[in-house]
Amino acid sequence: YHKKYGWLKTNIVFNDENKIRHFATIIGRNVDRGISLLDPLLDAHLKTGDRVNATLAPITTAGNTLTIRKFSKVPWTITTFLKNKTIDYNAAALIWQAMQYELSILVVGGTGSGKTSFMNVISGFFPPNQRIISIEDTRELQLPATLHWVPMQSRLPNPEGKGEITMLDCMINALRMRPDRIIVGEVRREKELEVMFEALHTGHSVYSTFHASNVNETIARLANPPINLARQLLASLDLIVVQHRNRRTGVRRTFQVAELDESGNPKIIMQHNNMQDRMSQTALPQRTMATLMLYSGMSQEQISTELQEKISVLKWLVARDIEEIGKVGLIISDYYTEKQHLLDLVKKNKDYVAVK
Repeated sequence: YHKKYGWLKTNIVFNDENKIRHFATIIGRNVDRGISLLDPLLDAHLKTGDRVNATLAPITTAGNTLTIRKFSKVPWTITTFLKNKTIDYNAAALIWQAMQYELSILVVGGTGSGKTSFMNVISGFFPPNQRIISIEDTRELQLPATLHWVPMQSRLPNPEGKGEITMLDCMINALRMRPDRIIVGEVRREKELEVMFEALHTGHSVYSTFHASNVNETIARLANPPINLARQLLASLDLIVVQHRNRRTGVRRTFQVAELDESGNPKIIMQHNNMQDRMSQTALPQRTMATLMLYSGMSQEQISTELQEKISVLKWLVARDIEEIGKVGLIISDYYTEKQHLLDLVKKNKDYVAVK
């Protein structure tokens, strides 16, 4: 599978089923996991950080399988997303504004829609003076070095069934670590969602991904069995961002941005049009603006000014082709610590020069 061209034929093939089993056994042994006819499923992480899955016949009736999911060594940034039209400037600026002032965001989408990539990109918007704790079952996030980032990872049990550390264990422990922000790689189970929304309800800023195709499906899955979260808990979430993969062209886009009212009901404020391939505003972000005004002490005019400043910075990043995660991280950090210096560079369209 190629990330740009999809499924392709390859001339690298195994001519013997036993070779596939042999490689799966070696991989399992290297990460202290076993695979056999008695236990024919293997899900593990390579020492490189990539994920591997193996199955043995007759569980997969056509034969043994070996799937290695390789993660990008060069992480995407907001510049990459804007250049590729994955997101537009207005939506990116609104999300940046929300993250600056500690509003919580749930990123949702279907399989292969780019949820984790989107989470990685927007994580670069965090202020540099806050403690960020991320929890994943597979290390995929790569945040800028300018951030105070504590990554955590769940652990599978050993062959004897001991030593397992679950996502839930990590989430509960993270709440004791004085976090300013918590990133949860993907929530799947009822208890994980319950802990996450309890953290939201007690004032923590939480960011996570969830499997759903649109805003309404997200609310339906969260509010109904088997998850069955109370609407009061849903209301503690500020924004839902939907990532979408066009089933005809394969391109990925930010599809919807929605806010939730005090009763936990969603209102779509931005919607992508697949035919025109552009995002448009469908409603005013009233609750988002009210929350920003309440907790920042700014007027609506001041918030609008900051949004325009962020749009100008984002356009400058694209114009100057600044795409490397370290440099983008420094510039976002400067926005918080050396704002006037950065805005002067943007206004004059000059190359980036760090403050000495």
